[in-house]
Amino acid sequence: MTTVRNRIARARGRRIGAGWLGIAVFALAAAGCTTGAGYGATTAPAAAPASAAAAPATGQAIAAQSSSLGMILVDGGGRTVYEFANDTSGTSACTGQCATNWPPVPAPSPLPTSEPGVTGQLGSITRDDGTSQLTVAGHPLYTFAGDTAPGQANGQGKVLDGGLWTVASEAGAPVAGASAPSGAPAAPVAPGY
Repeated sequence: MTTVRNRIARARGRRIGAGWLGIAVFALAAAGCTTGAGYGATTAPAAAPASAAAAPATGQAIAAQSSSLGMILVDGGGRTVYEFANDTSGTSACTGQCATNWPPVPAPSPLPTSEPGVTGQLGSITRDDGTSQLTVAGHPLYTFAGDTAPGQANGQGKVLDGGLWTVASEAGAPVAGASAPSGAPAAPVAPGY
């Protein structure tokens, strides 16, 4: 009887040990599949650039970059820069949730007199929250949360947050051209201010 109990106990122990081994292997495999971005992080889907070649990080606040839309502005990380038709010279109309969707491009301090390829006059405004935002030719500049990689221009021609968004040219003017590859036609570009 003791021998039977010993056999049953050993078999049960092997099953439990194998179960823990399986859990450990699964946990290690899952840990090896993470991006290293931390708990709760999500990864952006790999997407081909919408309208511009993938722009390299410039290290500058902004720079001009050649794209299928022509010469456009990109931030220091190579992300496409936009302007909002509802802004007026010296004032941003994009606050709250709008600024979450369209993060303002911060103005560096001190403000440079020029940036590579940028032909419009650089300036800055003070936003309602007290932060400083970069402007070109008087237009406050933004990036778009919907651009998940440098070189994308998914916000081009979008009417969101109450107004039209367009890519900014090297002169700081709105760029006319195709919208993001969603298939929707580009909205007409509003005249500058």
